[in-house]
Amino acid sequence: MAVEERKLNHIDVCLKEDVESHKKAGFEDIHLIHSALPEIDRSEVDTYSELFGHRLPVPILIESMTGGTKEAAKINATLAEAAEKYGLAMGVGSQRAAIEDSSLVYTYRIAREKAPTAMLFANIGCAQLDSYGAGEIGRMLEMIDANALFIHLNPLQECVQPEGETKFRGVLSRISEVIKKTNVPVVVKETGAGISAEVARKLERVGVKGVDLSGVGGTSWAAVESFRAKAAKDRLHQKLGETFWDWGIPTAVSLVEVAKSTKLKVIASGGVRSGIDAAKAIALGASAVGLALPLLRFAVAGKEVLEENILTIIESLKTAMFLTGSKNLVELRKTPVVVTGETLDWLRQRGKFP
Repeated sequence: MAVEERKLNHIDVCLKEDVESHKKAGFEDIHLIHSALPEIDRSEVDTYSELFGHRLPVPILIESMTGGTKEAAKINATLAEAAEKYGLAMGVGSQRAAIEDSSLVYTYRIAREKAPTAMLFANIGCAQLDSYGAGEIGRMLEMIDANALFIHLNPLQECVQPEGETKFRGVLSRISEVIKKTNVPVVVKETGAGISAEVARKLERVGVKGVDLSGVGGTSWAAVESFRAKAAKDRLHQKLGETFWDWGIPTAVSLVEVAKSTKLKVIASGGVRSGIDAAKAIALGASAVGLALPLLRFAVAGKEVLEENILTIIESLKTAMFLTGSKNLVELRKTPVVVTGETLDWLRQRGKFP
């Protein structure tokens, strides 16, 4: 199946089907301590964050979702306008389609046209690194005047996807080579299954600047591929997707693991659904949070719906900061946090919590 058609399938499935993990991200086990005496005015709350040398008024990333189709161009334009308006960062979907067909460049370039000052992430899958060199990477960065590069890891999705590319031997060394030849920060992101402390340390050693966790609790790409396989009457891959629907590390667990094991900048994504979730993630050590599926659905519903929901998330984050007496994100990271339930059990088993 052509890359362009597959991208259309992905959008269609995500908009029409229930593709979220059955397991929670773990934020329900994270509790911020309410301060009845915050000793600040709410108007003093400052959500400024620095991410890879770029100033973000709000520590929120519109996650990499799409590109490569006419419909994707419309979605990217709507998302980018919101990113520019509210000072959010944004990633585009895998740019493989545009590298293979230059007529699709506009579906990604539209993000920079609509968000001239926003922090933008270029994006390519690790499976393409064995055939893409500095030239192709440079074209992707130039395509959107990118401030940073996402290399996404998706071994689970590739296993379930009928067209999957599962040759992962040597990926770490190829990531290392890209870093040596690229003049922007390289950030490695997962696609719904989380990043462990062990993997994060390996990435840090080869020069990766940050990770985007994309843990269990948000969109399950095994589920997405299962629905695609079902439509194609491919029973094997449908069943594989159902079997691995909830595979991976919950986002809250992945966040604590990576934050406590490395000095990497961490973007917490996977099941972030509110400003309170964002506040909890930052209190646990995240530099920013990312949202994908909710924003995709809001964007398709219309600009007004998208902006209303983004504003609600931002104001909820500010309110959570105020109610913990946190004037800024530095103070929020120092606020008391109580961890309970399965998240605490998991972290204790992994030696990441007393």
